[in-house]
Amino acid sequence: MLLMLGAMAEAQQPKKVARICYLGNAVSGRQAMYIKMFRERLRELGYVEGQNITIEYRDFEGKVERLPDLAAELVRLNCDVIVTQGNEAAEAAKNATKTIPVVMAFGADAVKLGIVADLARPGGNITGLTFIGSEIFGKRLELLKETVPKLARVAFLWSDLSQRDELKEVETAARILRVEFQSLEVKGPDDFEGAFRAAIKGRANGLMLAGGAFFGFHEKRIIDLAAKNRLPAMYIVARFVEAGGLMSYGEDRSEMFRRAAEIVDKILKGTKPADIPVDRPKKFDFVINLKAANQIGLTIPPNVLARADRVIR
Repeated sequence: MLLMLGAMAEAQQPKKVARICYLGNAVSGRQAMYIKMFRERLRELGYVEGQNITIEYRDFEGKVERLPDLAAELVRLNCDVIVTQGNEAAEAAKNATKTIPVVMAFGADAVKLGIVADLARPGGNITGLTFIGSEIFGKRLELLKETVPKLARVAFLWSDLSQRDELKEVETAARILRVEFQSLEVKGPDDFEGAFRAAIKGRANGLMLAGGAFFGFHEKRIIDLAAKNRLPAMYIVARFVEAGGLMSYGEDRSEMFRRAAEIVDKILKGTKPADIPVDRPKKFDFVINLKAANQIGLTIPPNVLARADRVIR
């Protein structure tokens, strides 16, 4: 009888509702599709919001200076796990807590930036996914040159010293491909117009940009300025192309967010972040927008079109 009562009492105990906290950029709008993929994968794994999990969102809206306060706010909520979007958010979470598990949904060069000690053995409280970072920029420039055979000068937009490896990679690739290189630093939203004027004055006939939350938040402005100045642009992720940009080559971030949900699942079931290797993207997409090409009077070579994983018409 006592055993039965004990079992009944245990069965009546409410199940713990795990609190997942999300620190990212543009929680609403186009980037919200990544969160949608994350939530869908959690549902597939048996998590129902309001029943066994809750999700708290903090959006830094492209203002990197807000990240430390937002990360500290999530720590005070006693989250079971913090999911971060981008390097800036991951670094803010790392600085805010050494105990709460942190899962990077995506970011670049996590080892080089000191976010984790090693990909195979991350140590500490942070794991997740990271892409190959600066190495991919050479491939992007190569594809841009194939698309614009007369490419003579490429302008590269960057905004932060943490992007110096990307800057160096594009400069090196430009030298190998015999393309002149123009560095354009953008410190804030007011610098975009001047940067594009400098690109045109410098006779750039191609454009690339660094990664990071700042450019992601201002994607529409960048796309509009590239079209206005008739600059063929290679973007870092397909979202820019879906919003009207010319083309992109990069990791499939939707898939990365789904895999981030799987890592969250492991942590909620008891696995320590230090014991979960940091993963890398397995799928890369080359996406071309023919409407954007027509808008700037660019004909995409047939051999380039044939290599695209997706063509927006």
